[in-house]
Amino acid sequence: MVSTNNLKNGMTLLIDGKLQQIVDWNHHKPGKGGAVVRTKLKEVETGKVVEKTFRAGEDVEQAIVERSTVQFLYRDGDDYVLMNNDTYEQQNAPAPAIGEAADYLVEGDELQIQMYAGRIVGVELPASKVLEITYTEPGVAGNTATSATKPATLETGKEVQVPLFIEQGEKIKVDTRTGAYISRA
Repeated sequence: MVSTNNLKNGMTLLIDGKLQQIVDWNHHKPGKGGAVVRTKLKEVETGKVVEKTFRAGEDVEQAIVERSTVQFLYRDGDDYVLMNNDTYEQQNAPAPAIGEAADYLVEGDELQIQMYAGRIVGVELPASKVLEITYTEPGVAGNTATSATKPATLETGKEVQVPLFIEQGEKIKVDTRTGAYISRA
């Protein structure tokens, strides 16, 4: 248990049976009545952001989330086989636990995972990733008065929009948070 007076950004709480990470908090003392702590909480598993107000000094349950660095080895059916870099222990992670991070995973990649009660509740990737384009249509020269784009399929199977001058086989840098093209690599 932790007091609402001691909350910090990034702390993970267990509220109503759901893991919620503090995005922002504010201690507020109105003119009359007791002080309150207003928080913005992000549900760890769904990513949904909710606002919740607590009384100052109220106790809430803190969830201890373990973070570790793992290496993605290969896919085994719908599961992802991960190896802990410290213990070399392998574990299977179901596709829903990996979530959207699967769109950017290539065999051999390292990533940060968050575990609670023996299960993966979150995956953290670097902000950008260099990936190779496996398929895209050839660009049409001359039609570049605007910032025209075309679809391109990455080596992971994800499709992104790229400028017309990008060709098949090139490596590009992609923003893993938005899925947007950043630059050539």
